[in-house]
Amino acid sequence: MPPSPSSLTTIPPWLVLMGLLTALGPLAIDMYLPAFPAIVAGLGTTQGHVERTLASYLFGLAIAQLFYGPFADRYGRKKPLVFGLVVFITASIGCGYTDDIDHLTLWRIAQAFGGAAGMVIPRAVIRDNFDTQDASKALSVLLLVMGVTPILAPILGGQVLALGSWRGIFAIMGGCAVVLLLAVLRSMRETLDPGKVIPLGLAIIGRNYLGLLRHRRFMCYTLAGGFGSAGMFAYIAGSPRVFIEIFHVDPRYFGVLFGLNAASLIVASQVSARLLSRHVPDTLLRRAQITLVAMTLVALVLTLTGTITLLLLMLCLMGFMASQGFVNPNAAALALSEQGHRLGVASALMGTLQMLCGATSGLAVSVWQSMTPLPLTGMLALCAALSWLFGRAAQRVT
Repeated sequence: MPPSPSSLTTIPPWLVLMGLLTALGPLAIDMYLPAFPAIVAGLGTTQGHVERTLASYLFGLAIAQLFYGPFADRYGRKKPLVFGLVVFITASIGCGYTDDIDHLTLWRIAQAFGGAAGMVIPRAVIRDNFDTQDASKALSVLLLVMGVTPILAPILGGQVLALGSWRGIFAIMGGCAVVLLLAVLRSMRETLDPGKVIPLGLAIIGRNYLGLLRHRRFMCYTLAGGFGSAGMFAYIAGSPRVFIEIFHVDPRYFGVLFGLNAASLIVASQVSARLLSRHVPDTLLRRAQITLVAMTLVALVLTLTGTITLLLLMLCLMGFMASQGFVNPNAAALALSEQGHRLGVASALMGTLQMLCGATSGLAVSVWQSMTPLPLTGMLALCAALSWLFGRAAQRVT
């Protein structure tokens, strides 16, 4: 029998494993960003086509989560997670051996279908074990563990490029998934309460998803976090072009700038976890979203007036990412706070909506061609404004 929800006082090993599983998705996103020019040359394609492999991965990640949710509520958390890791490993091998951009895109979609398990199930496992307040803290710890990935992944990807081919990047992704698969098989125990098992049927699945779509509080908090995450994905998709092509940053040092922004996210998420001892998640979310909007509007104005520099852009991006360290965990915990009877599908729908927001913003940045940072700063400002609007709507419903 799984334990009843408990209080988070120390970081248990299972929570570290959940963080590493959640980090697998960002690893598959961030590690190959410095390799975009190398992939363009290696496959004889264009920068836009390579950027769209990222958008394809995000769309695949979004849709796949809808399938994992019901299976996690029916068969438990462990079995769907094992299945997803096996798919991810297989697809990583396919990415490494592909010889044209179309096949790379298809393998990236398959890779996303595997990686989606690591996005859905850890959130459900956390809510299996903690109440809302401690779930916010645990999700902040999750950001700490997975936040190391955006720092290390582009740096590691750049070093792989310096030593060999971009194909080695996908080999490392697959190797990381193998290690996580072994850890899950050996140490993870089932946390789904047998009394909360939901039968698998189209009518039941449809009723649960429809109920969530009609739940205004859940939807508003989900979209508040989703549009915040959309800004992050716009940054992920647009940063290689902005840093490397517009500001002429050497690809080997791209990971350093990327890491500074990720460090802002990590530090802020841990500050958020500590402040939860004195403040409720709603308060932290509301204040963070004001800063989120302010930082992006400053970046947009600087871009439109032609006064943007690499230093000013980095300061705005670090402010944006720090705000996200508060927005992400608190919005997620608040969205799931009333969904204990259907955590799998709730986590899946939340992840799907957030990834769809992210994939759309990432695609928009890749299609919007400009030799200024306007596609990036414009999309960041739009996403921040929408996040703020849905956050206010959620608190009015409350």
